Amino acid sequence: MTAPGGILLGAGGHALVVLHLARAAGLPVTAVTDPALAAQGIATWQGLTCLGGDEALTPPTAPLLNGIGILPGSTLRATLQTRLAARGWAFPPLTHPAAWVAPGTPLGAGAQIMAGAIVQPGGQIGPGTIVNTRASIDHDAQIGAFCHIAPGATLCGTVTLGDGVFVGAGATLTQGITIGSGAVIAAGAVVVHDVAQGETTFGRYEQRAKR
Repeated sequence: MTAPGGILLGAGGHALVVLHLARAAGLPVTAVTDPALAAQGIATWQGLTCLGGDEALTPPTAPLLNGIGILPGSTLRATLQTRLAARGWAFPPLTHPAAWVAPGTPLGAGAQIMAGAIVQPGGQIGPGTIVNTRASIDHDAQIGAFCHIAPGATLCGTVTLGDGVFVGAGATLTQGITIGSGAVIAAGAVVVHDVAQGETTFGRYEQRAKR
């Protein structure tokens, strides 16, 4: 199996956004793999050649674009990328031209910075992490692998996220706090304290409820 351009993994909603992100960033995409498309015998999707399911990905021939989204508790994106990277496939980081990422910011393999997002200097973005539409990450933030910072979320300066953290849409994380791996921050939450590994928090509203 060969492909002259990048290969997209998945054909869902996030994959559609990633496809247009890649095109906007100047990376041609010519093929897609998706078990559901293969099961239905679909030959093309969004102008891409359908190669089949993930079994079509052998040997490594082109950049892979991870079109699997992240919901709270989901691991498919991380599992698939980790397995394919171990087999030699490359996952380039992608930044939309309408985003702003401070020059020199380390972006891990397969990180995706969507339109309107801002990443200020001094920090880093881990492999496979999604910084979604209009999310804002301020200075010196340390973001782990396979996190999802949902649309409109705001991370203030020196925030640290462990691996696999989900930050819901419109959430605000105040400066200097640490969020443990696998934690979930609810949409719209205002978080003013550290959050333990695997914990789900509704932020300031949750604190009020405990009083």
